Amino acid sequence: MAIYSNGALCVDGVLAWRSSIQAAGNDNGVYIVYMGAADSTNASLRNDHARVLDLVLRRNEKALVRNYRHGFSGFAAHLSKEEASSIAQKPGVVSVFPDPILKLHTTRSWDFLKYQTQVKIDTNPNAVSNFSSSSDIVIGILDTGIWPEAASFTDKGMDPVPSGWKGTCMKSKDFNSSNCNRKLIGARYYSDDEDEDSNTVRDSLGHGTHVASTAAGTTVTDASYYGLAAGSAKGGSPESRLAMYRVCSNFGCRGSAILAAFDDAIADGVDVLSLSLGSPAFVRPDLTTDPIAIGAFHAVERGIVVVCSAGNDGPDQKTVVNDAPWILTVAASTIDRYFQSSVVLGGNKVVKGEAINFSPLSNSPDYPMVYGESAKASSADLVQARQCHPDSLDGSKVKGKIVICDGRNDDSYSTSEKIDTVKQVGGLGLVHITDQNGAMASNSGDFPATVVTSKDAATILQYANSTSNPVATILATVSVIDYKPAPMVASFSSRGPSTLSKSILKPDISAPGVDILAAWIGNDTSEVPKGKKPSLYNIISGTSMACPHVSGLAGSIKSRNPTWSASAIKSAIMTSATQSNNLKAPITTDSGSVATPYDYGAGEMTTSEPLQPGLVYETSTIDYLNYLCYIGLNITTVKVISRTVPDSFNCPKDLSSDHISNINYPSIAISNFNGKEAVNVSRTVTNVGEEDETVYSHIVDAPSGQSRLVSWKHRDTGNVALNIDGSFVQDKCGFRGLTRSADGQWIHGYFGR
Repeated sequence: MAIYSNGALCVDGVLAWRSSIQAAGNDNGVYIVYMGAADSTNASLRNDHARVLDLVLRRNEKALVRNYRHGFSGFAAHLSKEEASSIAQKPGVVSVFPDPILKLHTTRSWDFLKYQTQVKIDTNPNAVSNFSSSSDIVIGILDTGIWPEAASFTDKGMDPVPSGWKGTCMKSKDFNSSNCNRKLIGARYYSDDEDEDSNTVRDSLGHGTHVASTAAGTTVTDASYYGLAAGSAKGGSPESRLAMYRVCSNFGCRGSAILAAFDDAIADGVDVLSLSLGSPAFVRPDLTTDPIAIGAFHAVERGIVVVCSAGNDGPDQKTVVNDAPWILTVAASTIDRYFQSSVVLGGNKVVKGEAINFSPLSNSPDYPMVYGESAKASSADLVQARQCHPDSLDGSKVKGKIVICDGRNDDSYSTSEKIDTVKQVGGLGLVHITDQNGAMASNSGDFPATVVTSKDAATILQYANSTSNPVATILATVSVIDYKPAPMVASFSSRGPSTLSKSILKPDISAPGVDILAAWIGNDTSEVPKGKKPSLYNIISGTSMACPHVSGLAGSIKSRNPTWSASAIKSAIMTSATQSNNLKAPITTDSGSVATPYDYGAGEMTTSEPLQPGLVYETSTIDYLNYLCYIGLNITTVKVISRTVPDSFNCPKDLSSDHISNINYPSIAISNFNGKEAVNVSRTVTNVGEEDETVYSHIVDAPSGQSRLVSWKHRDTGNVALNIDGSFVQDKCGFRGLTRSADGQWIHGYFGR
């Protein structure tokens, strides 16, 4: 999901979701029929799949919307509510649900991550392969499409397309097969009948282009957003190939299209899938009616790493989405770059603000300034005017002046909306007092606007009240590098615990997602400063931007360790995370509080340590199937879902959800822990380090006065048994990030050497 500070895109996830459900509730709405695992023979339909589909087509030969047969079985079709209910009872059908519309979760970042690394990596070629200008790893992006002409997608110096690639480049009126190359090797789109512009892979919103270049863009020198954030733009895995699956239109991202993209991507041969989109936090589909959870399960079962954004509904707890245990769920954090736009008051007193603007005002405080409350329209009340709500300001009192809008305790209108209000009545500029933006910079183009925290606002308000003719100016933005502290968890980033189960820690990891520079579409004329051409780069924020950082890292790990499983790569990323900022202090949120694993999971991603993690957790398909049993699915349904489930598999006899803590996951969360009884948690780790004899040791760091017991067995594949008696055990070989949450959950997020 992306947060666009320049207003380039607005997708109302609430309205989109509701309209989708309402449409499906009427006759001939689109429903998804999910039937579990695909047939194991050459993408042919399972017999029960074919029978159910035949029933639908005999009624209406044009009913079929999508058919899924490569990675899993099922289809999407126009059905009445009664037909959907009837099909749900057919043998082999796992679930039938309305086609939902999901929403998007929307250079310096990679350099910052490099500086955050804590160890030097062994350059022995047996441990880490040499870097190359290209690899055979393919990162698939499910998003809004791509702008193929962007410099980030050049294929200069890359090897031929991998011989095992089975994907295609779909043609359209504005996208030819020649738009693909040795970097962009796959491009598919999924038409939306409600959006005629969806019949192309070409990106019209910018989101997909930004995400793709962040994950795997080639290095481009002299990149900037009109001079801001200048430097080299590069993706996390510049050597990897890209495949774009356009599943989102101007109206959102249909679940049926997302499942079709998963199905195609599995057949095409991708290695990593990146999804910067998801359901709104208020919608809680179960795992059998969640298109992303369904598609991701079947992708991971085939060894594909699936990385998803956590959502932008923070800082409230229990807002994290894309929280199935087989998904690598990514929270958003800041980097050490700050976009400063200061206010200069009469007497040349400077107050720092944060924003992106290209103010044409002079550096001298020569412009009249007015407090919003003092410019109240006759029809408005004082609070509305003070906060600069729509239609609350008197144009005769505002025209040609810088307006102070006091947004403290105002959740009704954003900075961008207040900019529009001030513009409409002829205001010259805006100083917005608010803490709601967190560390994210708003973008006002060449309109002078900046955001000042409530702490720093006292100086401005005191000055404005001290004279009958206050004056000021707003300075154009400058980039400040090496800002401290960083990273900080962004206020918008969705928080845990997971509503699926508190015994799986979510999110899994945090990554840069605030004010990220990356490639953009070439025809966006919004917020273009006067006299400038549209920028080929943009700066936007969201967990959408954090997700491809991790996807790119996963691609790099896979290219250097091609035999590693999806769970080993996930484990390597999580167990090498850091919980410290660039002040060597604990990571905080952008409101200043110390962050917890419910904010950042295992911690902030690092870029070198995951290449040599030493030990990894292998989370098997059996682990995931046991999880499905623990959350209430019956054995018949579980066996329909998985293509690799052994005939002898049965759900555990004790189906208590407490046993979810014993799934071999790279973090540990224990729910319903009262501190009075012993809790046993075990993990199995696999040595992926040096082939020579390696000695691992553990250090226990538990709360004072609590008993604990740790046993450790040294083998290539060893078992770590934790006996927790009145405390949670932190094993440094082990576990970092010990935290007890307000609801009594003991959680940690680290295992490494």
